[in-house]
Amino acid sequence: MNTKRLSFWEIWNMSFGFLGIQFGFALQGGNMSRIFQTLGASKDEIPMLWIAAPLTGLLVQPVIGYLSDRTWHPRWGRRRPFFLMGAVLSSLALFFMPYSPTLWMAAGFLWILDASINISMEPFRALVADKLPEEQRSYGFVLQTLIIGIGTWVASNLPWFVTKLGVANEAGVGEIPASVYVSFAIGAFVFLTSILYTVFTTSEEPPADLAAFEREKAERKGWGHGAAEITAFVRQMPRVMVKLGAVQFFSWFAFFTMWSFATPALTEFVFAAPFPDSELRPEGYGVELSHWVYGFIPYNEAANAVSSAMGVYGLSSMVFALLLSVWTSRRGLNRRMTHLVSLALGGVGFLTMTCWGPETASNLNWSFALIGLAWGSILSMPYAMLSGAIPAEKMGVGMGVFNMFIVIPQIVAALGGINWAYKTLLGEDVIQTMVLAGLSLLIAALINLWIRPVDMAKGG
Repeated sequence: MNTKRLSFWEIWNMSFGFLGIQFGFALQGGNMSRIFQTLGASKDEIPMLWIAAPLTGLLVQPVIGYLSDRTWHPRWGRRRPFFLMGAVLSSLALFFMPYSPTLWMAAGFLWILDASINISMEPFRALVADKLPEEQRSYGFVLQTLIIGIGTWVASNLPWFVTKLGVANEAGVGEIPASVYVSFAIGAFVFLTSILYTVFTTSEEPPADLAAFEREKAERKGWGHGAAEITAFVRQMPRVMVKLGAVQFFSWFAFFTMWSFATPALTEFVFAAPFPDSELRPEGYGVELSHWVYGFIPYNEAANAVSSAMGVYGLSSMVFALLLSVWTSRRGLNRRMTHLVSLALGGVGFLTMTCWGPETASNLNWSFALIGLAWGSILSMPYAMLSGAIPAEKMGVGMGVFNMFIVIPQIVAALGGINWAYKTLLGEDVIQTMVLAGLSLLIAALINLWIRPVDMAKGG
């Protein structure tokens, strides 16, 4: 493990690849439900179509973590080979996603895309813990979050931006607009180039005893040893991981609900422009965007507006991360209380969405700004709280197992958890999915009180 303090630019370079990773996540988060609806999916079918994303994470992340722990290449290091492999596959999947002619093919591309993103993403968390001493880890994870926020904001606004440049945003029934094609192509380019930047500007330190490392790797070859090591880590996981797992469950349930339902919920409730084939289509559908304050706007324009509003949560998480990075570069941070307050404010952001309508739709920006505070904290504080409790030689598998607490709630949500919860507890209106997301974040905030400082220490 490295104990030398790194400069801002060294940490920036090693984190820059997250820009591309977040381009991939933001484009899929803001546009996949739109693509699914365009290809014929109903609102109730959308969560099941999204199940590819968490399932791939559940399978891929612990395995990639284990493999990266046991990898060493004299030129490419330990984590960087996985960055590069995931980047190539993700870029191809992003580029071809909008060309899906059928629903099943779009779901298949989502599966490939998410598996590929996970190959790149999981080792990035381990790299921070590899290269930074304990006192710089909050700063390192926060700087990652700053880059993630930039990527979220820019990528979420791409469909709107390219439309403003003259790319068509309208298409025939069952056809995906050209603005989506162009946005995904740009995302593919940014994904690959940003990962390449990190690969070629960041070095990694070899294991302290390389000969012993190679001997152990030779003795413990095969998938059986890998499965045994992952299982052993799960059985002996630190207390803080178990407690953070509960926080993560409700946090990621909330965000999966947003990614799945924000487009259908907000286009219908806030913009009064549901999917064109909906029975709820209001009179006046087809009014020009410039008149949206006084009437209804077309679904594709509303979907662009929702995607742009979602970009605000990336922008606010970026500002939040910038403030935290300045703070943590100079003094300590109460990670638990920071996370608690941030999640609670995000919950309030979701709940306020029910207050807006066509004439107040711009206020969605304030709702997403609060959500961005939660997002910025989710991407940094749990990892900072956890990193000190995982042995350095098991950092990859540890972070991979921890990420299972991200994907399990998403699987629960996709297999009917969202539909059951909001329809049973809150009502049939699809906007209640955003209320469900808000309540989930508030529960996650409260669970932070269960975590004690001693839990975050080595062996805790």
